[in-house]
Amino acid sequence: MDAPHATAQPTNALVTPLLTDMYQLSMAFAYWRNEKENDHAVFELFFRKNPFKGEYTVFAGLDEVLRFVASFRFSDSDIAYLQTLLPHALHARKETATGPQSFFDWLRRLSTRDVRVYAVEHGAVVFPRIPLLRIEGPLAVTQLLETGLLNLVNYPSLVATNAARMRCAVGPDKVLLEFGLRRAQGPDGGLSASKYAFVGGFDATSNVLAGKLFDIAVRGTHAHAFVMSYAGLGDLHTPLLDSAAGDAVDFLARCLFYRARLGYGDTNEGELAAFVAYAQAFPRGFLALIDTYDSLQSGARNFIVVALALVELGYAPLGVRLDSGDLAYISRQVRALFRRVDAELRDVLGGRDVFARCSIVASNDLDEEVLLSLQTPRRGSLGAAPDAPSDAPSEPPLRPHEIDVFGVGTSLVTCRGDPALGCVYKLVELGGAPRIKVSQDLDKLVIPSRKHVYRLFGREGWPLVDVLRVATEPPPVAGVKLLVKHPFRENVEAYVMPTRVEELLRLVYDGPALAAAAASDADGGAAAVAQALAPHCDLREARARCMRQLSTLREDHVRPVNPTPYKVSVSADLYDAIRALLRREKRETVLC
Repeated sequence: MDAPHATAQPTNALVTPLLTDMYQLSMAFAYWRNEKENDHAVFELFFRKNPFKGEYTVFAGLDEVLRFVASFRFSDSDIAYLQTLLPHALHARKETATGPQSFFDWLRRLSTRDVRVYAVEHGAVVFPRIPLLRIEGPLAVTQLLETGLLNLVNYPSLVATNAARMRCAVGPDKVLLEFGLRRAQGPDGGLSASKYAFVGGFDATSNVLAGKLFDIAVRGTHAHAFVMSYAGLGDLHTPLLDSAAGDAVDFLARCLFYRARLGYGDTNEGELAAFVAYAQAFPRGFLALIDTYDSLQSGARNFIVVALALVELGYAPLGVRLDSGDLAYISRQVRALFRRVDAELRDVLGGRDVFARCSIVASNDLDEEVLLSLQTPRRGSLGAAPDAPSDAPSEPPLRPHEIDVFGVGTSLVTCRGDPALGCVYKLVELGGAPRIKVSQDLDKLVIPSRKHVYRLFGREGWPLVDVLRVATEPPPVAGVKLLVKHPFRENVEAYVMPTRVEELLRLVYDGPALAAAAASDADGGAAAVAQALAPHCDLREARARCMRQLSTLREDHVRPVNPTPYKVSVSADLYDAIRALLRREKRETVLC
């Protein structure tokens, strides 16, 4: 398959080193000018607050992050443009082992050959302060990666989290379709939404290009315009349709036969003609939008008569779509009608429950709140009589709805409930020495040092806490008691006895190793890069990981209302290092 995920090039050709903020280039020149460009730096990318008033986030975008890092080179045209932005740098020179060098000579040769990237696995469930990425390498190039990395992680993780919350709202058995392309923030927003909604648990997309590029299932039938384009049966091009056996049959006549038999003569004739035409075009994929005129009195009935004619010709109808009205009520009424037809026409259907197998698809500006409300059981229409004794049985609860498939668009791709995740990219170590960003706001304090991250699991299988440790500390051991502390609050601590320990950050891009491969491979290392990136670009594996990890969290962490915060702590040694660094960096305040 000719897909970008098989290469080391970003999906979007606009993702280049120039997709950055100007101050990154200003700093790069200043680093170079002051002989700091090669100082060994460690940056971490993380976020401070979960979106959508929740207590978890889904990490997404690692595939494009790695393509960006692997392909990071300034082109000649990039250099020519940058010379117009930094004209004072044109004449700056410094002596190197190979002779005089200008800033733009250095920039032209710049690559990520000396960069290593550690990351949480794609699709993993993550929490505030956990480094999603740890970038190690020369200061200037790791600084220049900042804006691109943030851009490639913020929105993908936000939309994947939004999708995961919607998946949790409807449960594991319903089908979720992403319908947001037309409302997305531009072409790249639309493609990214389709891609990362899939990682977050959606099943398919209406976005055809996303299907081609990312091998995601594509779904779509017809809109109201198709139904409205038919005014009556006279608009049909032909009454004929070949049966599944290959025989030409007067399909329209069979539809009209069932229309008469069921007493559906007052349905909208233009809608019936549209359904007949659509069934002729897609006899094996007949799913009709039934709310153009009247979902129950016309749309559902016209679907049934066309579906019966299809069954007679050896085909199986797929179902109906609702795009307006009270979706729960209408879906129950449609399902009841389907069951009645199955029961009344068993002779025609050969005893099969054909309509029971038909799907009911719902769209119409759905969001997480609506999806949650649709799961609420509803009382029967009558309940107990007003004068009945208190112990009289009431009518049992109705199923909340009969919807099998949900199509979600605007609220998913625009992330209407939270416009940004707010990832940040901070220097935590330089030249082997820890660095800290000091703030009066505890939420904005940065946890210093190169760190490892571990997830500790309890005896019931749930994750208990994520703990950050200085990279030189040994990893926690299952069955051994461990003290964990709040990174900034004194006396907020606990002992944990993990039954299982999982390290979260893995080496996902090894620039020095890939550079060595490039020096020895005939293809310049292209195959080695593609092979190294491939495991982290598998969207299906990322989706499976997301679903698996969500299922292992305690219910109170993932519930939609008032969820319990998940704990992220530091080791005692890291806590002491933070306090020592804060004492060193903060100015002493004296009240007079």
